[in-house]
Amino acid sequence: MEERVVIEGVKHIVAVASGKGGVGKSTVTVNLALAMAAEGYRVGILDADIHGPSQAQMLGVGEGVRPQSAGENRFRPLQAHGLQAMSMAFMVDTREPMVWRGPMVAGAFQQLLTQTAWDDLDYLFIDMPPGTGDIQLTLAQKVPVSGAVIVTTPQDIALLDARKGIEMFRKVNVPVLGVVENMSLHICSKCGHGEPIFGEGGGERIAAEYETRVLGQLPLTLSIREQVDGGRPTVVAEPDGEVTASFRDMARQVAEQLQRQSPDGPTISFSDD
Repeated sequence: MEERVVIEGVKHIVAVASGKGGVGKSTVTVNLALAMAAEGYRVGILDADIHGPSQAQMLGVGEGVRPQSAGENRFRPLQAHGLQAMSMAFMVDTREPMVWRGPMVAGAFQQLLTQTAWDDLDYLFIDMPPGTGDIQLTLAQKVPVSGAVIVTTPQDIALLDARKGIEMFRKVNVPVLGVVENMSLHICSKCGHGEPIFGEGGGERIAAEYETRVLGQLPLTLSIREQVDGGRPTVVAEPDGEVTASFRDMARQVAEQLQRQSPDGPTISFSDD
């Protein structure tokens, strides 16, 4: 196997992936990263979706904001809501399409990852593009990934693709830390009634099938979408809310699993405050 590149300034790399688009993976990534930071860790986020980066808007980084140089062929990550962040959106005009073939996309991802001067991160969350293509293989084969989080909805078609994501990480010996079931219930903004419009129990079924865990279940609500679109994700906008509590519980589970894998890694005691 090709030797993996150690990423300077990063203790743990966590890939957040899905087999298909449209399941809310980027929303989960940014809120999970913010929740981990709220637990007291130093956290970064890398937007690996070269063709369709979304983290700049979700983090409230304005168009045209560019990272500063950190020496030859190195850039300092931008700071947003306490996170260190890097994205192709910080490098180019986001209105321009990235008309690149697979090897160019994989190369751009590798440059963003290795040429960013990450500053003593406990956890770097990577918002993966949907699918199991070049970027996923580049990450899995060339970078020491500590674990992966799979995002799905209860819908059968989403579960089919989530299985592919889990299988890919298993083939390259990356531990799957758990499944996040997004859009578990639609919560009516008028009356508060909850309805499982995408089905029920999908997250539990796939977690049981692959002997992993359901990290959490998230509702489909208007507020979550409005908050990320406005650059203030839920963990920032509603720090004491129920959804934020769910994300912080997920962050604790991820940290606990990775600390068991690497006892010399960061250790912080948790509280329910």
